[in-house]
Amino acid sequence: MHTNFFGMKNLIVKQLQNIKKASVKAYSLTEILIVLCIIGILLLMVLPNQTSVISQAKAIEAQAMLNQVYGLEKSYFYRHSKYSNSLEELGFEQEATVDEGGQAVYKIEITEASSESFAAKATAVSDLDGDGSFNTWEIDSKKMLTEVTKE
Repeated sequence: MHTNFFGMKNLIVKQLQNIKKASVKAYSLTEILIVLCIIGILLLMVLPNQTSVISQAKAIEAQAMLNQVYGLEKSYFYRHSKYSNSLEELGFEQEATVDEGGQAVYKIEITEASSESFAAKATAVSDLDGDGSFNTWEIDSKKMLTEVTKE
């Protein structure tokens, strides 16, 4: 009985030594931090180049809304022989802007309306590129869509 105890003890000691020898290969915390720093630097180099693409994508929103206002104004003109100066009268529903908790980046307004012509404007509610100027688009009764203030 005494030999069985020592035999078991030797077996357990050998298994513990084998477990210690079988170490898991892994990256150190320092190596992981260096890789994350390199990825961060690469992202900082790429993101400024993407700002113009993002601005162009957001400008498409202004163009689409102004084209919708143009269509509604033309329809109103054919029914009433004049253009309207009220978005509500046209049936245009302004989506809540980002500063109001919504998703719209541009605020739409009719700047001029008469029996002969109209003009509508879309103004960005936030400075998209941080230069202090707000992107502005206009459309008129001839469907001339122009960017008044570039982003």
